[in-house]
Amino acid sequence: RLDETAMHFVRREVYIRFFAMAPTGQDYFKQSTTRLHFIVDKMISMTMEMYKSPKTMVNDLSAMGLRHVGYGIPVDMFGPFVTSAVQTVRQISRNDGELEAFSWSLDLISRILCRVITEGSTIVMKAINVNSAALLRKAVSCAPRGERAAWVLNVQVGTQSISPLVWAIQAGSLDASKAIINDLLTIRADRDNYYFGADFLFERHPDIVKRLTLDAPALLPTFFDGFIWRSRNTENGLRRVNYWLKHFLVDGDGNFSQNIEWLVNFNDPKLICHPVATMAVDLVWNNVAFRTFLFGKTWFLFTTCIFISSQSVLTHATASKDGQRLSMDGRIVMLVFRCFIYAFSMGEMIMKQTRLCLKDIRQKNFVRVAGMPFPEYLGKWQNACSFALMICLILMFSVEPIVHCVLQGPAENFTRTWCVDQPWRFIYALLSTMSILLYFILMSDFTVFSTRISAFTLVCSRLVSELLLFLFAVGACTIAFACSISALRQDDANFANSHSSILSLTKIVLNMMNLTSFDTMEEKTPALFIAVAIYIVVVCIFFMSLFIAQLSSAYQATFADMVGYARLNRGQIVVATMPNVPAYRWENYIASLNLDSRIEFGEGDIGLAGGIQVMEAGSLNPTLEEKVQRFAGTTARDAPWPHEETTSEEDVHSKIERMEKLLDASMKKMQKLVKGGSITSSKGYSSMGGSTIQESSNGSSESSS
Repeated sequence: RLDETAMHFVRREVYIRFFAMAPTGQDYFKQSTTRLHFIVDKMISMTMEMYKSPKTMVNDLSAMGLRHVGYGIPVDMFGPFVTSAVQTVRQISRNDGELEAFSWSLDLISRILCRVITEGSTIVMKAINVNSAALLRKAVSCAPRGERAAWVLNVQVGTQSISPLVWAIQAGSLDASKAIINDLLTIRADRDNYYFGADFLFERHPDIVKRLTLDAPALLPTFFDGFIWRSRNTENGLRRVNYWLKHFLVDGDGNFSQNIEWLVNFNDPKLICHPVATMAVDLVWNNVAFRTFLFGKTWFLFTTCIFISSQSVLTHATASKDGQRLSMDGRIVMLVFRCFIYAFSMGEMIMKQTRLCLKDIRQKNFVRVAGMPFPEYLGKWQNACSFALMICLILMFSVEPIVHCVLQGPAENFTRTWCVDQPWRFIYALLSTMSILLYFILMSDFTVFSTRISAFTLVCSRLVSELLLFLFAVGACTIAFACSISALRQDDANFANSHSSILSLTKIVLNMMNLTSFDTMEEKTPALFIAVAIYIVVVCIFFMSLFIAQLSSAYQATFADMVGYARLNRGQIVVATMPNVPAYRWENYIASLNLDSRIEFGEGDIGLAGGIQVMEAGSLNPTLEEKVQRFAGTTARDAPWPHEETTSEEDVHSKIERMEKLLDASMKKMQKLVKGGSITSSKGYSSMGGSTIQESSNGSSESSS
C-alpha cells in the first residue's frame, strides 16, 4: 500500500518515463492531468484485483479492451507503458517479491488487452475510427451475405462483445453510422433468398430508437426511410407500398413495443409525420387504443353531464318563481346527482392523484416551480387540471348547501335553495363555476379523434402565451394611467378615484364607454381628455397592432408543424392508453396482422415477413429506382455479394472535395510562379525555341531542295 506522496510520485513519473520511451504516446494521452492520474490509480488497483478475483478481472479487461478498439489505441503503446510503470515502482519499492508480483500482474493485464484489441480491430472498426463511409462500405463488401449484418453489429472477443453501430453513434462518427444503417436496411436478393438486416438490428439492439433519439437524432430520418419500400410500377393508378412495422408495434415478448413511446417522447413534430411513424401510431390508435380511450372518456363525459345537470340545469328548472325554494322531486334528483359526483368522480380523482403523488414521492421525482418542489406528474396539464378539479370538488363538498339544509332541522329546509350565509353562497357558486370550466377543459382530449381539430386546438394553446403577454401589458398600462389620471384636478365621476379610473379605462378598451362621455370630458377637463387620448393611442392602437403582429408571427411559426403536434398529441394518448388495453385484445390484433407471413414485392414475388402492404395513389410518391438490389450468380450464404458500383451522395461529395483541393493547390502554385517571374521566362523560352525550330526546319528544307 502506497501513501499519498508515493502515489503522487508514481502518477507523475509513469508518464515522464512513458513519453520519453514512446514520444508518439503523447498523441493518444491528450486528456487532462487528473484523468491521466486516474488511469494510473486504476492500473494499480487492477494489478491487486487480478490476484483476488481473476475471472472477473478477465471479463472486465475484455470489455475494456473492446472499448480501446474504438479509441484506436495501437498495441505498440502497451509495452513502453508497462515498462515505465515497473521502473517507477522499482524506485519506491525495495521488496523484490512485491515488485515481481506487480510486474507479473501488469504484464498479464497488458497481454490480455493486446489480444482483445488485436482480435477486435476489424476493418469495420478501423473505418469507424476514421469516420469514413466509403471505407466502411468497402470493409463490409467482403463479408459473407449471411453474416453481413453481424459484421456491423457484433464484435465478439471471448465472453465480451461490442457493437460497431452503437460505438459509432456514441463516438459521434455519424458518417460511418449512417453508412451502417443504410447497409443494414438495404434489401438485397438473389434467386433463393431476400436479405434484410432489420430483424438482426432489433434483436441486437431493441432500444435502437431510444439510442438514436438521445445520441444521433440526425440519423432518425435515414433510419425510418429504410422501413419503407415502394414499387416503381403502378397498377390501375395504385402503387404497392410495404411498411416493415413489426418491431415498431410488438417487442420480442409479444407486448406493445416501446419504440412508439420513445418516438413520442422525442417530441419532434416533423419526425412524427414520417410515413412509418404515422402508419404505426394510426394502426394502434384506430384498431386498439381508440376503443379503450373512448370507453374511459365516455365515463368522464357522463360524470360531466351529471355535474352540469346538478349545478346549472336543475337549479333553475325546478326553482320557484321567487327562486328561494326547489320542488321536492327536483331537490331529490339534485341530491342523488351530487352524491354521485362526490362519491365516484371526486373519489376516483382522489385515488388517482394519491397514487401518482405517492409514486413520485417514492421515486423522488420532483419539479421545482419558484423554488418549491412539486410532484413531477403535475407537469402535465391534464394532471394539473385534474388536481385543481379535485380541490374544487372537495371544497364544494365542505360547503354543500344541501348538507347544511338537512343539518338545520325542519324538513321544509330541505327544499330551500340556500341554507348558508351570503359569503358562503358566493364561494360555493364560484367553486361550481370553476369546476364546470375545468370539466370542459379536460374534455379537450376528445379533439384527438380529428387531427384537424386537434391541430387547431394545439395552435390555440400555443398562442395563449402571446395573449397573456398582451393582457399583462394592457393591465400594467391601465393601472399606470388610472393612477396618473386620479391625481389630476378633475370632477368627472367616471375618474373620481383609482378604482373607477381603472374600470372606465377598461370600458374604453372594450369599446363599452358612451361616446357622450368624451364630449363632456373635452369641454370640462381638457387635460383628462388628453390623458385618455394618449391611453387610447398606446393601448388600442400600438399594443393592439403589436399583438396582432406577434400572433401572426407565432402562428406562422406554429402552422408548419401544427399537424405534427396533433400527431404527437395522439401518440401521447396512445402511449397512455395502451397499459389499460386488455392483453387478449392486443394479442388478437397482432395475430390478425399476420406479421410472420411474407408479403409480395410484385405479383408472384413473395418477399419478406414483418410488414404491412398498402396501396397508395401512384402520383403521391413517384419512385424511379428499385430499392431491392438483386444479384445474379451464386446463392451461397457464405459468398459475399458481387461488387457494386456506388454512386452515393457521399462519394460524389468526396470526389468534389478532392477536385477542389487539387484546384486550390494548382492555383497556389500558379500564383507562386507569377510572383517569381517564371511564367514570363518560360514564355520567352518557348517563343525562342519555337523560332529556333522554325529556322532549323527552314534550313532543312533549303538543303533538301
